[in-house]
Amino acid sequence: MNAPTNPIDFDQRPFIAIWEVTQACDLACVHCRASAQPNRHPMELSTEEGKNLIDQIAAMQVPVFVLTGGDPIKRPDLFELIGHARQAGVRVSLTPSATPLLTREIVFRLKEAGLARLAVSMDGASAATHDAFRGMSGSFARTLDAVRWANEAGLPVQINTTFSRRNIAEIDAIVTLIDSLRITLWSVFFLVPTGRGKLDDLLHADEFEQVFAKIYGLSRTARFDIKTTEAQHYRRYFLQQRAAERRTGAAAAPEKLPDSIGRAPRGLNDGKGFLFISHTGEVYPSGFLPASAGNLRNQPLARIYREAPLFVALRNPAMLEGKCGACEFKQICGGSRARSYALTGNPFAEEPCCSYVPKGYVAPLPAVKTASTLHVLQGA
Repeated sequence: MNAPTNPIDFDQRPFIAIWEVTQACDLACVHCRASAQPNRHPMELSTEEGKNLIDQIAAMQVPVFVLTGGDPIKRPDLFELIGHARQAGVRVSLTPSATPLLTREIVFRLKEAGLARLAVSMDGASAATHDAFRGMSGSFARTLDAVRWANEAGLPVQINTTFSRRNIAEIDAIVTLIDSLRITLWSVFFLVPTGRGKLDDLLHADEFEQVFAKIYGLSRTARFDIKTTEAQHYRRYFLQQRAAERRTGAAAAPEKLPDSIGRAPRGLNDGKGFLFISHTGEVYPSGFLPASAGNLRNQPLARIYREAPLFVALRNPAMLEGKCGACEFKQICGGSRARSYALTGNPFAEEPCCSYVPKGYVAPLPAVKTASTLHVLQGA
């Protein structure tokens, strides 16, 4: 779980910056926030613009820098960009797509170029579920191959899993599969209905709690770390479980040593210790919250992160509304700002998929509806 203190001033720099180097991808994932397409966009950041971005990341001393897509392997300058990052002292993670472009040779070249971690997606315990999720036959087998190749190359591996209604029935089998792999981190994503992600696939609040219970149970015995993405309220669940264990005298699971990338500090959220740069240079609070705060081609990244009104507001817990605003866990949680935005159009609304009721909280009476209040953004 997260470290007990936050060594980073989120007002000054993020802990994680993600650059969507391209939206080109040969997969057609049902939950893709980017609605990726086969061909590269002509207005993608150029190699030189990418290097300049990396230099800005280095100057801001951002601990975690991720190259994502689409499929980053679609960029012919990928190895050059990773090499530049290594020279600049920036540790890079990569999230390639499990397609025929991802080969053993590519994995070893990534390691040689200076990649710090390879992150691949596993969204089912079977080829049938995973490949349907990803829209390509053979993706499940390719993902397992990539894990094995990275192990051979001595490249730390992260597994990303997105839970939704399409795979929740396989959660026990997925947990068993993940536990069998030689990885450094399991990053558990929870669907945000944006891009190709559909509202009908979103889990209910009580189902979030069920997934939390499964991953917390695994966290007590797993050899690797586990973190959640767009389920900030897992931090509340984690603290509740630890408190219950102390009351009953149960032995707490031993803390795992952080790896070379490090663990995310508590309180991390969309726009709060986290930023996302699109393939065309737009800067967002996260890839799941597609509200631009500025463009790299017009102003420096540090200025956008530190001064853009949207980012400043997202870092202010007083802006949180509803249950989130009244919650005693709001400093370390704050709910998914992206999911609130996707379902209501308001990034400060209460987390729609949290069942917890803060102490003493009384929900306001519902307003008389004059029109549909559901605002699902389908397109990023």
